[in-house]
Amino acid sequence: MTAIVIVTIVAALIFDVINGFHDAANSIATVVSTRVLSPRIAVLWAAVFNFIALFIFHQGVADTISKIITVQKGQPYVIVVVCGLAGAILWNLLTWFWGLPSSSSHALIGGISGAGVAFGGFGVLQWPNLSKTLEFIILAPLIGLVLGSAMMFSVFWLFRKMRPQRVDRTFRVGQLLSAAAYSIGHGGNDAQKTIGVIWAVMIAGGALETTASSAPTWVVASSYTAMAFGTAIGGWRIVKTMGMGLTHLKPVGGFCAEVAGAITLFLATFLKIPVSTTHTITGAIIGVGSVTKARGIRWALATRIVWAWIFTIPAAAAVGALAVYLARMVGAL
Repeated sequence: MTAIVIVTIVAALIFDVINGFHDAANSIATVVSTRVLSPRIAVLWAAVFNFIALFIFHQGVADTISKIITVQKGQPYVIVVVCGLAGAILWNLLTWFWGLPSSSSHALIGGISGAGVAFGGFGVLQWPNLSKTLEFIILAPLIGLVLGSAMMFSVFWLFRKMRPQRVDRTFRVGQLLSAAAYSIGHGGNDAQKTIGVIWAVMIAGGALETTASSAPTWVVASSYTAMAFGTAIGGWRIVKTMGMGLTHLKPVGGFCAEVAGAITLFLATFLKIPVSTTHTITGAIIGVGSVTKARGIRWALATRIVWAWIFTIPAAAAVGALAVYLARMVGAL
């Protein structure tokens, strides 16, 4: 492998670490806000189950990501992916600093798409793969919201005769399981996005054939490890926004939100669709909150989050495209 390919792979793994600590809030926000686990223990709990996803899921999402743009062998395509990663990393860091739960996944897709279009025009975009990802920008939070509401209604009905203190104790234990399930779903979908990027870079650099049906084992293992490490050093800023700022949750609500989110992520990963774990858990939390007390949801904050979602793909695409123009100016392309 050439030096530029190695540098790009390292950059992709750095993105994976950033993705892990940026999205750690998705895995642990509810379990922390309900005080079932302390933040320190919660991030370690999530990190372990992020890595366990390695042994459960195949590489369907990675295959989709590697084919967001048409990649051919040659150094220019390697540089295009580097520029796309730059867009994703910059947007991730900005939204983490602002404490906004934007989507690392959509930042990556936006960055690579923007860089690809700047390099070769709209013809390089693989619309079948891109379109199903764009569809789930709307569908993932809606599915999470509907499942979260349905779970909460069901639990209210099933446990309506049980004393509140007993319900609380029961779901404190249940939240350990639901947080683990959600973390597996998060790791299974998000780590594969980095695998897909490295897969595309290795094809462009000539280390893999364009017909390769999977990434090398070391790529898979390193991507899941980077994700787990990033989660273990997760960001507290977004945890406060997601678990404490959006609505007040009790253990039963945290359990329902995490189960709803986990089901949505397992479904999307099975369908080979890269989705936003941030959008998914936010929709689930709002769904649970709307059942318990709609007025308890801080709609102003929810609106601010939605605006961050809307701007993620175009903002990351713009940075990715700018990086391509800069690469041309210095003669790298």
